[in-house]
Amino acid sequence: MDILTLLPFIVLIGAMFLMTRSAKKKQAAAAQMRNDMQPGTGVRTIGGMYATVKEVHDDTVLLEVAPGVHAIYAKNSIGAVLDDAEYNRIVHGDDQELDADGTVVPDDASSLTGESDDAGVAKIDLAKDDAADDAEDAEVEDVKDAKGESKTDGDADSK
Repeated sequence: MDILTLLPFIVLIGAMFLMTRSAKKKQAAAAQMRNDMQPGTGVRTIGGMYATVKEVHDDTVLLEVAPGVHAIYAKNSIGAVLDDAEYNRIVHGDDQELDADGTVVPDDASSLTGESDDAGVAKIDLAKDDAADDAEDAEVEDVKDAKGESKTDGDADSK
C-alpha cells in the first residue's frame, strides 16, 4: 500500500489518542481534587450548590448546605473544591478587596453628575386629578347616551 493512503488513518488515530489523553488527565485531576477534600472546606456541587464539607466517606460526602441542615452527596457530584477566601466571597459576600479600597459604588448615577436632587429638577406630579377624572366620566356618559346604552353592571349583553 501507498503511504499517502495510510496517512489520513494515522492522523485520525493520533488525534483520538491526544483527545483521550487530555480527558484522562482531567478525570485524574478531578478524582485527586475529590480525594483531597477535608472537613471544613467549601465546595460547589455540579448542580451549583455551595456547601461546607462535614464528613468524607469512601463514596459519599456529608455536606452542610445551611446552618444545621446536612445532606449526603456522592463524591462524584462535587464539581469544585474552593479555597476559603473564594467560598466566603461567594456564600457570605465577604470581599476583602473591596474593604481594603474603601471605595463605594453608588446605586444610582445622581452622585456622578455633581448636582443635588433639589437643584432645578422639575418634579412630575403623579397624583390623580379629581377635576380631570370628573371630566373623563362625563365624556363616557355622553358616549353611552349617544349610543342609546344605559346598562348597569348587572345587565346582560345577550338575550
